[in-house]
Amino acid sequence: MQFSGRRRRVASKAQTELYGLPLQFYGQPPLENITLTEFETFAVERLKLLKTIENLGVSHVKLSEPYKLKLYNEFRALNFPYRSETDDRKVQSGPSENEKRRKDHISHFILRLAYCQTEDLRRWFIQQEVDLFRYRFCELDSEQKRDFLHKNNLQYNTISVEEKKAMGEKLINSSYGVSGITVEGQDFYKVPFQDALDLVRTRKVYLKAGYVYIPHQDIVTIVLNDFRTRLSKALALTARSLPAVHSDERLQPLLNHLSHAYVGQDYSMQKNVGKISLEQIDSLAGKSFPLCMRQLHQALRENHHLRHGGRMQYGLFLKGIGLSLEQALQFWRMEFIRGKVDADKFDKAYAYGIRHMFGKEGKRADYTPYSCMKVILSNPPSQGDHHGCPFRHSDPELLKQKLQVYKVSPSGISQILELVKGMHYQLACQKYFELTHNIEEGSFSLSHPNQYFVESQKVLGGGVKDTKREADAPQRSTETPAAKGPAATRDATANDSQHLAEMTENLESFFQDA
Repeated sequence: MQFSGRRRRVASKAQTELYGLPLQFYGQPPLENITLTEFETFAVERLKLLKTIENLGVSHVKLSEPYKLKLYNEFRALNFPYRSETDDRKVQSGPSENEKRRKDHISHFILRLAYCQTEDLRRWFIQQEVDLFRYRFCELDSEQKRDFLHKNNLQYNTISVEEKKAMGEKLINSSYGVSGITVEGQDFYKVPFQDALDLVRTRKVYLKAGYVYIPHQDIVTIVLNDFRTRLSKALALTARSLPAVHSDERLQPLLNHLSHAYVGQDYSMQKNVGKISLEQIDSLAGKSFPLCMRQLHQALRENHHLRHGGRMQYGLFLKGIGLSLEQALQFWRMEFIRGKVDADKFDKAYAYGIRHMFGKEGKRADYTPYSCMKVILSNPPSQGDHHGCPFRHSDPELLKQKLQVYKVSPSGISQILELVKGMHYQLACQKYFELTHNIEEGSFSLSHPNQYFVESQKVLGGGVKDTKREADAPQRSTETPAAKGPAATRDATANDSQHLAEMTENLESFFQDA
């Protein structure tokens, strides 16, 4: 993707064509200049939208009324287009419909660059974009759907009134939700059967002489297959061009960060220092630690040692829940000297790394506890390691045994394993939270191990108080350690949303520290 000033005139004409409908196949890349702040803001907000879609797709029936209502609210909150602008919305303040469609277009291509890098990332991105596309296509009215098909050269012909009458009974018997009244009042598309294999396989359409006859409301299946195929090919092509993109020192760290992005609360600030004692850790591990941290704690207690990946993941988590530097040094020293490490060796080989986590050594950066995305996607564990995400990196049978030991019910284990099978690892962890805390449905969307701890303490009403930062505290969209320099302020005055200003304020220091 290239943003070049010499293409502004072409871009202006292209925008008129691209943004005629609130939906597109993203076949034409953006051709305009944007600021780095806008680049990150667009990408982060689309990522929030896609993560919402992932969560809703598991917790609700897709396109059910609760699903559509929650997704509608998210679209409005993030200013993305979802249907044509109605008269009552035109008078409301906020970005114009054209600005929303521009944001949708550009943000898709930014995340396409970030998520083309591995097979896992591509698979996740395609699934969320397909679900997003399904919702938005179904929100179009009949005329807009026909316009969309025509604009994208999906030339599926509708059958004539005479043909509908001749095949009326067969169309009614083979098409879900079609009656004698609705046959006459809606279009049926004549489509080659190989373009509608999903509908043929589930016996939802009438098949005759190599063609299927699809009612208007089911044409979305055909369009989705086309969209999925196009996006899959586009991601493969984008991956080939990554070396050229990575040559831009401004974009490479940001794109790498986006694929591991965490856009929630920042747990690196030490407002909770001293809120827990060393004596509480064993008890808290059993009731309020997420499975990844519980696994690390147990391995540490049994082996009296963790490799570097485990020390980083667990050490930063403990820092985030309130362990001070002095407590951390005492905790790790006591455990290591119970194994094969004496006190002198610990001070020489391991103490430096712990002080470094707390910003007391090296470049003195305030390192952030790992988010779920970073745990899942970064530094996969090898033999002898205990870090990583148990839902992502454990063999399903071993995970099942571990859940049984932790007294998760058989039905709960089945639900978790089903989520793992669908690669919904964070949702599997959230289900584990709900089952171990005896709640119907969590009031939060899990995205961080420290968030798990905070929410657990809220549910249990435990002795660890004030573990959550104030609601109006800045949120970070970066995993990289934030330099202690002044926050970036460029473009902030042009942004009416204080939240967006706070979300992007560390962009400058991010590039300095990359």
